[in-house]
Amino acid sequence: MLNIQNYGSSSEDEEVNDLETRNQYSNEGLLTHLKPVDPSLSVAKSIQVCSAPVVVPTNNDDTRVLIPNNQELMHNPKYEELYAPAFGPENPFQTQQMKATRNMLSGYVEMAHISDFQFENQRRTFTSYGYAVDPSTDGGAEPDSVVVSAMIPPPPETEGKSVFETIKRRPLDKKKRTKNDNPEDVVGFLGPWGGYEGERRIMKPEGDEAKELEEILAKRQKKGKVDDDKPLEEKSIFHIEKETDYQGRSWVEAPRSETQLRRDTPPDKCFLPKAHIHTWKGHTKGVAAVRWFPGTAHLMLSAGMDCRVKIWEVYGERRCIRTYFGHRQAVRDVNFNNTGKQFLSAAYDRYIKLWDTETGECIARFTSRKVPYCAKFNPDEDKQNLFVAGTSDKKIICWDIRSGEIVQEYDRHLGAVNTITFVDENRRFVTTSDDKSLRVWEWDIPVDMKYIADPTMHSLPAVTVSPNGKWLACQSMDNKVIVFSALNRFKMNRKKTFTGHMVAGYACSVDYSPDMSYLVSGDADGKCYIWDWKTTKLYKKWKAHDGVCITSLWHPHEPSKLLTAGWDGLIKYWD
Repeated sequence: MLNIQNYGSSSEDEEVNDLETRNQYSNEGLLTHLKPVDPSLSVAKSIQVCSAPVVVPTNNDDTRVLIPNNQELMHNPKYEELYAPAFGPENPFQTQQMKATRNMLSGYVEMAHISDFQFENQRRTFTSYGYAVDPSTDGGAEPDSVVVSAMIPPPPETEGKSVFETIKRRPLDKKKRTKNDNPEDVVGFLGPWGGYEGERRIMKPEGDEAKELEEILAKRQKKGKVDDDKPLEEKSIFHIEKETDYQGRSWVEAPRSETQLRRDTPPDKCFLPKAHIHTWKGHTKGVAAVRWFPGTAHLMLSAGMDCRVKIWEVYGERRCIRTYFGHRQAVRDVNFNNTGKQFLSAAYDRYIKLWDTETGECIARFTSRKVPYCAKFNPDEDKQNLFVAGTSDKKIICWDIRSGEIVQEYDRHLGAVNTITFVDENRRFVTTSDDKSLRVWEWDIPVDMKYIADPTMHSLPAVTVSPNGKWLACQSMDNKVIVFSALNRFKMNRKKTFTGHMVAGYACSVDYSPDMSYLVSGDADGKCYIWDWKTTKLYKKWKAHDGVCITSLWHPHEPSKLLTAGWDGLIKYWD
């Protein structure tokens, strides 16, 4: 700043300097910043020392800077630019392998062009013979140009050839066939069926080996053979003291005190059950099915997985009256005839047995050597001697109990038949099967008149007809209860779908209340569900059993009494 003030030695500038000197005091306030600074001040010292080095601009305007990951150069760089170190500090934690240039995860790969045929040729040669040409060399006869496998020793006859070149044949490569193409030799003619020379053809074991195999097979047959052909001897146990009352009436007759049991009309209005009032215990295993005594429902029949059928009182002391023994395996289904004097029991031992309800005598037994899944009498009064059964071999078989012979077979299903339901004043019946279909049959005509199957349909293992005979409620395996019309078209009612329960894998039965205001069903968790029939709204659910609640039945003459049975072996009564 002092130099600036002393600057200007020419005569021409002296006039200017004199003019400035004159105006110095007048403009003293404006020129204060041009006065010399005292060198002793710290500000002067900081101004005089320049500590900033020459700095290269850090902006990206210089296009000559090379970025290491660039795949394309937009200019011609100099040697110094190409091999200059990268900008910025190095990462001290990077290993030598991490610092290496890579274009893929495992390292750096250079593009190489090779014929597909040559690559496949060398790959197959290495796989077959254990050597191949080294791809890093140009090939040739040098020993270093061949890669040899340590696992596969190269065969001597290959002579360094690839798999696409012919080599010397080994003695076992070509077998000689025995030929006899002379058509005149009728007995010894071989044609194209002649075997190889020295070939042994053994169709079955001989000598000691054959004896050992025969002994093993005999043991297996003896071990696996169960004496199922002989039916179990049937018997029954009567559990109460007297078979008749003081007036000589049998225990099968309805009690006189319960007058509502003799009504022909259902209750005017039904109500939801609220309390558990009784439990029947007697089955040692789960209960598979429960049926009301026809008409009065003062007795109930239960089929158990303990191979037993029991009949119980619903009124009075609610005792077990009689137990029927006659099956080797679990009983699947039971059904009364119209009068209740006889009933059918179908079990997994492949037998269907006809019992006398009152005496406990087994009247007849029927079998088709297949497992019967359901058995039901024809409800017509003039056809009470006929019953139909759905079996595991996809058939519905009709038996005549008078002759014990099969009178009709309905064989159109593609899976085991699960249910049989009579509709349309018993002129037709509906069957469901594991083939996820529903078929409608005319009685005594073995061709289905209606076939209902849809890609969205699931198996329907339980079907119940409504009290007015117009609807079929079907338990579907997709955790729904779907409804079909039981008259004319058998069309599904899309508006009537009841959901909320979990039944996938279990044939939980469905039932209507007598006035058709409610629909009830059990589920796999042991709960009981009640829906409103008109709105399909879930009204009530509660825990009924520890196991699966397989059966739920509404009493036909009681407005609010409900029966449930489960795989915990209990039958419970709710009111």
